[in-house]
Amino acid sequence: MVYSVRGLTRIYRTGPDEVHALRGVDLDLLGGEFIALLGPSGSGKSTLLNLLGGLDRPSSGEMWFRGEALTRLDDRALALYRRRHVGFVFQFYNLIPSLTARENVELACDGAERPIAAAEALELVGLRSRMDHFPGQMSGGEQQRAAVARAIAKRPDILLCDEPTGAVDSKAGVQVLEVIERCNLELGALTVLVTHNSAIAAMAERVVSLADGRIAEARRNSLRRKAREISW
Repeated sequence: MVYSVRGLTRIYRTGPDEVHALRGVDLDLLGGEFIALLGPSGSGKSTLLNLLGGLDRPSSGEMWFRGEALTRLDDRALALYRRRHVGFVFQFYNLIPSLTARENVELACDGAERPIAAAEALELVGLRSRMDHFPGQMSGGEQQRAAVARAIAKRPDILLCDEPTGAVDSKAGVQVLEVIERCNLELGALTVLVTHNSAIAAMAERVVSLADGRIAEARRNSLRRKAREISW
């Protein structure tokens, strides 16, 4: 068991108003799984992902990572958890424009215990010939693949992907998904991918559907589709 989540809630307050982003989520995630968090905007997908990644704290409930209570860690310990165990891929690439793809990856590996060499990580995502290019010299799909390389180079136990195809066209999106799929298989990282697209969710082992901050359905795909088979 990698994650065990029980009764997780997250309430955001804006003045007198409360937004209940999560309303009592229970979830178990296993090592090496590929999980899709599916649902419309505002359903709580990204909030749950941010809590798993230690980017935010719940309002109530408990989260355990390999038996350790994440909800009881102080800020320093939570930062160490993120650095050692979690790789993030967001909708927008967040690459540093003044650094090459190789340098962006190397920077992310600073302090990692057993990193993959930047050149090797970029080769894994099909960017061997582009590793000395700056982000402005790369297409959107190439930049997102570089962002995946940056996430996996520190050899994370968990790869958290928040709408990773949202800023690229469908052709580049499939290439990004192929890279994420390959990383899940070859590196064995628990992969959690947030999407509102049911076609993309078809490539996951399990699909956890959220609605109004609650898990509406959790099911296992009887037949997983390869990323190259997906279109939208």
